[in-house]
Amino acid sequence: MQTLVLLALLCALASATAIQARSSSYNGEYGSSGGQRFSHSSNQLEGPITAIRVRVNSLFIVGLQVRYGKVWSDYVGGKLGDLEEIVLHPGESVIQVSGKYKYYVRKLVFVTDKGRYLSFGKDTGVSFNAAPLYPNTVLRFISGRAGLFLNAIGLHWDNYPKC
Repeated sequence: MQTLVLLALLCALASATAIQARSSSYNGEYGSSGGQRFSHSSNQLEGPITAIRVRVNSLFIVGLQVRYGKVWSDYVGGKLGDLEEIVLHPGESVIQVSGKYKYYVRKLVFVTDKGRYLSFGKDTGVSFNAAPLYPNTVLRFISGRAGLFLNAIGLHWDNYPKC
């Protein structure tokens, strides 16, 4: 009898671990292979995404910076163009990202779980639409390639971070 109970506990533990491991997913890379690689994977340890800065010019997304908790990531990309910033409401998360690219990223639209559409850039190029693979997961961090412009973007999804 004790063997059956022990076996049942081990199976339950293995199932819980498997379920937990299936919360993260990735979309991308959308764009070109130029530029230097970047990743905000360590920035996610500071907390959830709370704000996004995007620099745009008349043709491209020039650069990007993301605030995780209260700490801004390093800025990636070029310096020319208009800097736009959006701040997420407390507890608000990005649940979908769409956009357009051709050689460089041209447009980004961040959709939040509060129904907001935060749009940057111009509506030309090849379309993409990224969303998490697993339910109840959110955008946790961004990676990609950047030089004078944002060459490519990758989107990493997982559970909302525990405070």
